[in-house]
Amino acid sequence: MKVVNLTNGAELANHVSTADTFFRRLKGLMFTESLPAGHGLLIKPCQSIHTFFMNYSIDVLYLSDNLEIVGMDEAIKPSKVGKYQKRAASVLELPAGTIRKTGAKIGHYLLTI
Repeated sequence: MKVVNLTNGAELANHVSTADTFFRRLKGLMFTESLPAGHGLLIKPCQSIHTFFMNYSIDVLYLSDNLEIVGMDEAIKPSKVGKYQKRAASVLELPAGTIRKTGAKIGHYLLTI
């Protein structure tokens, strides 16, 4: 799956996997070596994340049901807990630096293709 920012036209990732079962959500990116540029993980349902058992930082976008960005965390380091976002229905995990590079902002809308 590909994720594009409808508000500014930027491509956030062109290879996004989905974690939508209990075990896929539980595992997430734990124990992975890295999250390459252009890759991401969409976790749903989800309102908060952690980076335990990870060896790299990630950017996190918290998304509403209609894929509006309702929160974000930039470059969360390993062994940290992200913010709890009450309005979030899903979370998109991306390589660190993606938010800054693509100009994503709270209030922007995303499109999955």
